[in-house]
Amino acid sequence: MTHYGQHSDAEAWDELSDEQLEDPFVVNGNYGGTPVGTAEPDDVGTPPYGAPVVQRATARQTPGTLVSARGIELHGPWGHVFGPLDLDLDAGGVTVLAAQAGAARTALLMALCGRMRLTRGSLTVLGEDRPQKIIARSAIACMNELDEVRPSVTVRDLVTEQKRWDSPWYKFVPRVREDGIAEMCEEIFGDVPLPPLEAFVDDLPELQQLLLRISVANTRRPPLLVVGRIDRIADDVERATLLGRLVALGENQAVIIGDVNPVDPDSGVRAVVDLHDLLGPGDIGVLTKRK
Repeated sequence: MTHYGQHSDAEAWDELSDEQLEDPFVVNGNYGGTPVGTAEPDDVGTPPYGAPVVQRATARQTPGTLVSARGIELHGPWGHVFGPLDLDLDAGGVTVLAAQAGAARTALLMALCGRMRLTRGSLTVLGEDRPQKIIARSAIACMNELDEVRPSVTVRDLVTEQKRWDSPWYKFVPRVREDGIAEMCEEIFGDVPLPPLEAFVDDLPELQQLLLRISVANTRRPPLLVVGRIDRIADDVERATLLGRLVALGENQAVIIGDVNPVDPDSGVRAVVDLHDLLGPGDIGVLTKRK
């Protein structure tokens, strides 16, 4: 059966094939190195918002409560991807990792939610340093390497498949109707119109496509949500709308997003981490297995 949604838990770990578990993706065990500091897993409260704090990606004396990374590096089959990099992020609200789109930013976002194995360095996310544990406490969306939707898939197909993954194996889940779409998507979409039931996902406006992928990925509402490529939206108004929806989610989750565009001081984003000088565009080929 073709799977269009995301697994509901870290059970995805057990279903990976041997080929999928080869470098550079995560395998059993931790990242290597010694975890630095102690994070508070449930500290996802959102501080009062002002203008986003722009910080450099350098190690602090006090590790971040969401992410604490020391000397993390990734090397793919075709060469260096990023690092060494020190990074501290605090929990709560939306944090923007500001860097140009490319393999390096993609790989870093995937590593921060346990989906990419690092070559060296220590990484702690919400107090966890094992990828399996990080996967169980996070969700990732809008990353084509993980959740790309085929052109022939309808909104009904996508939502139905995710509901089936979220349900016990013995429970029959019929194809969803409009109320099923609303149940999964209303909170994420907010004032944005919900997509038509029989529409092909690939035919939806970019804003609806990304919000739908976030809705499908975020059904468990884990403490951490990672969202990639919001800068694929060319329209400034739609991009601001998407960022506003992520800020709303940030009231109850820690949200990390990758973006190359400047952030409006009034957007509600808590912090912006400037990685432009540390992450190059790279080449997606560095992440793929050598033939």
